[in-house]
Amino acid sequence: MFTDSHCHLNYKGLVEDQAGTIARARAAGVATMLNISTRESEWDAIVGTAETDPDIWASIGIHPHEADAHPDVDTAKLVAKAAHPKVIAIGETGLDYYYDHSDRDRQRASFRAHIAAARETGLPLIVHTRDAEEDTAEILADEMGKGGYTGVIHCFTASGAFADKALNLGLYISLSGIVTFKNAKDLQETARRIPESRLLIETDAPFLAPVPHRGKTCEPAFVADTARYLAELRGTSVEALAETTTANFRTLFSKVGA
Repeated sequence: MFTDSHCHLNYKGLVEDQAGTIARARAAGVATMLNISTRESEWDAIVGTAETDPDIWASIGIHPHEADAHPDVDTAKLVAKAAHPKVIAIGETGLDYYYDHSDRDRQRASFRAHIAAARETGLPLIVHTRDAEEDTAEILADEMGKGGYTGVIHCFTASGAFADKALNLGLYISLSGIVTFKNAKDLQETARRIPESRLLIETDAPFLAPVPHRGKTCEPAFVADTARYLAELRGTSVEALAETTTANFRTLFSKVGA
C-alpha cells in the first residue's frame, strides 16, 4: 500500500469530486494521504476533510507565496491549531524566490516561525524551496542549532548538494512526479542515492502529474506511477518501495500512530 505524503485534496481540480478522488486513490493502492494547507482560510476545511477518514491527515501552515498576507500567523497560532488530533505536520512553509509572490524578508520570518512551531509541538516541518537553496539551507541549519526538529523537503527539485545538506540535518526527502520527467536527469541522479530510510513519495496533487499522466490534473492515485518509476530507477521492487516509504512516513509523522 502506498502513502501520498503531500497532496491538496481541497484544491480546485480535486475538491469538486473529493470522494471520487479518494476512492480512486484507494483503488490504486494508496492507503494514506497527508492533506496540506497553504493559507489560514483553508485550515478548517483541510482538517475537516481529515476528520472524515481515518487514513487522511492534515497539516497547518502558510506557504511562502502567502507570507505577506499572513503577518499575524505566528508560532503561537500555528501551535494552537496543530493541537488537533488529525494535524500531524507544520507547513508547508519555506522560501520561494522563483515567483517572489511575497517579500523575501517576510518569507524568511514566516519560515522561522514555522520551525519554532515544529520544535515546540514535536511535529515535522514540511519545507518548500524553489530558487532559494542557500537561504533555505542556512535557516534550516541555524534553527537546528537552536534545538532539534524533524522535517521533509517536499517535492524535491533542488541540487544534489542541497540534498546532502538536508540529509546531514536529519531531514527526509520527498519525490513527486517531477522525477519521472525526461528533462529531470539531475534529479534522477539524486533520487538514486537518497538513503532508503529517508525517502518519501508524494503527488503534490492537483499539480505535477507524473508520466504517463502529464497534462492531466494530478491526483493521489498517481503516486503509484511515481513509485513504479522510482523503484525501477533505484533497482528495487515497487512493493519494497511502497513498504519502505510508508514505514518512513509513519516514522517521521509519528502522531499517526500515537
